[in-house]
Amino acid sequence: MRSTYILAAGLVAALITSCSSGSRMRRAPATWNDVVALPPPSAGQRVAYGPDPKQFGDLRLPKGRGPHPVVILVHGGCWQGEYKLDYLGPLGDQLAKAGIATWNLEFRGIGDPGGAWPGTFEDIAMGAAHLRTLAKTHSIDLERVALVGHSAGGHLALWLAAQQRVPPSQRLRDSALPSFRGVVTLAGIVNLREYAAGAGSCNKSVEPLLGGSVAQVPERYTAASPSEQLPIGVPMRLLIGSLDPIVTPAHNTLFSAQARERGDDVQLSVIEGAGHFDLVLPTGTAAKRVKRAVKSLLASGR
Repeated sequence: MRSTYILAAGLVAALITSCSSGSRMRRAPATWNDVVALPPPSAGQRVAYGPDPKQFGDLRLPKGRGPHPVVILVHGGCWQGEYKLDYLGPLGDQLAKAGIATWNLEFRGIGDPGGAWPGTFEDIAMGAAHLRTLAKTHSIDLERVALVGHSAGGHLALWLAAQQRVPPSQRLRDSALPSFRGVVTLAGIVNLREYAAGAGSCNKSVEPLLGGSVAQVPERYTAASPSEQLPIGVPMRLLIGSLDPIVTPAHNTLFSAQARERGDDVQLSVIEGAGHFDLVLPTGTAAKRVKRAVKSLLASGR
């Protein structure tokens, strides 16, 4: 079976190449192939946060003494175990060069032993909590931590941020989470009930993730969907491409309005002409917007 990303991104690339206000042609949105073709980033330190082979992360530190602000990166891939953290490596490398440490998490997904509900969520919490251990031997500032997630990783990043408002006794895993300055989602999936009703292949991953339909396991949708955890309680910066066919701008628009009504600090930016993968390329207009959003959260007071 061809992957969801290649199908959707390839379709967009084939259909969207139109003339701009002159004779120049507008660049088509980036594809999954563009992302995986990027040159390998600078090597980070691969560190285990648990005993499972997929419970690890890549730590990249900026030059200098620090202590450095840090971003937890959460990759996408429709929550499927076949997708790995590597494609966010170039983004992590660019942030590190900008003075921000990055902790790029791997985790068990659909199809992995112990993946999906609740293992995927437990891994994200464990990995984030491991920052406290890393800070003992690395120059990391635990007072300046932000989350950045792409696509399904955006969902997991928002879910993790919301866990700060859940009493430890009611969490899936009672992990000592750091305090988060905010969340930046890049084409993030924000409403699992709504997304599960879509016709795309990625939409169809929601039920395997949660182990059933809304009718079968409604309590899991309530516990896992950011839209049902509002207010999230930290600043949120939602970035999405206007030409994204996998997570449409409308999916983020309603969530943004609902979050604002509940008192959250939320800003939605629709990047004109961008698709699903432009946001994770380390160059270009979208990348600059991502970097600005991250820096603004880490520079803000609490």
